[in-house]
Amino acid sequence: MLLQVKHLFKHFPHEGGSPIRAVAGVSLELNEEEVLGIVGESGSGKSTLARCLLMLIPPSSGRILYRGSDVTRLNRRDLLAYRRKVQIVFQDPYNSLNPLMTVGGTLSRPIKIHKLASSKKERMIKITDLLISVGLDPDMIGRFPHEFSGGQRQRIAIARALAVEPEAVILDEPTSALDMSVQAQILNLLKKLNRERKLSYFFISHNIHVINFLSDRVGVMYCGKLLEIGPKEQVRDRPGHPYTQSLFKAVPAIDAPKRREKDLAHGEIPDPANPPMGCYFHPRCLETMEKCFRITPHLKEISTGHFVACHRASCPP
Repeated sequence: MLLQVKHLFKHFPHEGGSPIRAVAGVSLELNEEEVLGIVGESGSGKSTLARCLLMLIPPSSGRILYRGSDVTRLNRRDLLAYRRKVQIVFQDPYNSLNPLMTVGGTLSRPIKIHKLASSKKERMIKITDLLISVGLDPDMIGRFPHEFSGGQRQRIAIARALAVEPEAVILDEPTSALDMSVQAQILNLLKKLNRERKLSYFFISHNIHVINFLSDRVGVMYCGKLLEIGPKEQVRDRPGHPYTQSLFKAVPAIDAPKRREKDLAHGEIPDPANPPMGCYFHPRCLETMEKCFRITPHLKEISTGHFVACHRASCPP
């Protein structure tokens, strides 16, 4: 197991008094060479969870284990070493690159910081290889971010993440700011790099069909909680939570399994500073029972490796 999250919480202060519960007790694992997709609407806590994983923001409580070591207790030097092994690619390629640095400068910096090249010549060879690996011409090395398209900028951001030879990459909605045709190109590139470099991905998106294309396992977040997680085939073909069913129904896809016609998720995501009692999803669910209003459901295994937090989810015989 590469990365493990145990009972992670992240609360932010709120003027109204009650804290915003951005992440509310999430537990999950990321295995070596695995793509774990995390899907949910805006405000579900996906990006906050990603930033906690890299300690860009400290969690309020819980543990993050990297190869058994607790990341939340690392000193500055060890945290730098951890961030070499676990990198991140952000959503917006227009804001994630320094506009005053050339492509060469952007890719040189992490190589210098982590002392991964013994000479300028070796560093330039690494940069050239990185540009080729993400589908860019090495002659672009002296150009600035404003000279590139959005898709090209995201390729540069991916190359920057790969520059330090990580084991895992956190991908925080890396295609959502791009045109549809460019999204497909970037997804295919990520799939190729995952295979060639034996990388693990923690892939975040609001589009469950994008998640389904790239992932080995899929986790579904809602209002800071993990409602469902399992192998993508099981989550796709036999979603156990009404919210997961609604996500498939909300984004049309030619190859998506047919869902029931009724609207399973009317309304909006609750205020994370004042979540409802019982199941957080019950105000939007059309399949509620009496205990949904009182008792918070916890993840339970409904088939091998497939866990669902729903009172209606049936256990295997």
